[in-house]
Amino acid sequence: MPIPKAELHLHVEGTLEPELAFELAARNGVRLRYADTGELRAAYRFEDLQSFLDLYYELLSVLRTEQDFADLADAYLARAAAQGVRHAEIFFDPQAHTRRGVDIGTVVEGLWRALGGSEQNHGVSTRLILCFLRDESADSAMETLLAARPHLDRITGVGLDSAEAGHPPATFREVYEAAAALGLRRVAHAGEEGPPAYITEALDVLGVERVDHGLRCLEDPALVERLVRERVPLTLCPLSNVRLRVVDTLAEHPLPALLDAGLLCTVNSDDPAYFGGYAGDTFDAVRDTLHLTEDRLRELARNSFLASFLDDDEERRARCLAEVEAYTF
Repeated sequence: MPIPKAELHLHVEGTLEPELAFELAARNGVRLRYADTGELRAAYRFEDLQSFLDLYYELLSVLRTEQDFADLADAYLARAAAQGVRHAEIFFDPQAHTRRGVDIGTVVEGLWRALGGSEQNHGVSTRLILCFLRDESADSAMETLLAARPHLDRITGVGLDSAEAGHPPATFREVYEAAAALGLRRVAHAGEEGPPAYITEALDVLGVERVDHGLRCLEDPALVERLVRERVPLTLCPLSNVRLRVVDTLAEHPLPALLDAGLLCTVNSDDPAYFGGYAGDTFDAVRDTLHLTEDRLRELARNSFLASFLDDDEERRARCLAEVEAYTF
């Protein structure tokens, strides 16, 4: 059995496997431009973030109904549970659906069909994080937050994702202030393809509690010192970083350097259907390629629960942490 872990950086739309994409396309009368699942899987190879995003958004056309979103989330949770995930904080991109004419309520309530029963069905507790697309306007983000208000009993926090370069966090100051006023937790992608200054901006302007990715912090020693001092978690995604050419090879990934610097790092799968591995696969890959010790792997698993938004269920966090400490490799 894999080591128990929490997954904190996971885009539910990025769990769409080719087989489910074809199944949903058939259900909804959507014609895909790929002959079969093999041809589609071959297309899951990317040169950069933008080429990935182009295919990612194209395939969202198969997601139409509450049942589609429920099936997507349930398939992820089953895979995650098999790979040792005990708790998952799941991102979703409502703007990618509402601009296709799919109501935000359809998305949230569909996802909740799976998430609401996840502890009972899969042994995985969940939180749902609404992400704003940073290559859309701040006005669109605010409209999305307002549209989500009837569903806030399902939503724990907000995030910021999609193409980072040229889209600084400060653009979204007002919507993050509004989210904070609603009691929502705050995270943001920063320091993946964007500079270390975006990490600082996300902390100071958006008030984020976790930094998604954040690996480029190493370019700014003062920022590293701050992240260590303030115990700001980084939700790293090593397989994603390789597939999107943030780093050339997994052997060159800065995860060991980040850990050596004393940063509170977690390891996550990001968009696992597209990037070649779910949470357990990612742990295995960094263990084997980066030669991580058992103590390091236990640290990563421990960090995942410490960095999670389980503040309202400290009993579950404590149980999961105890499982990590008792785990035998």
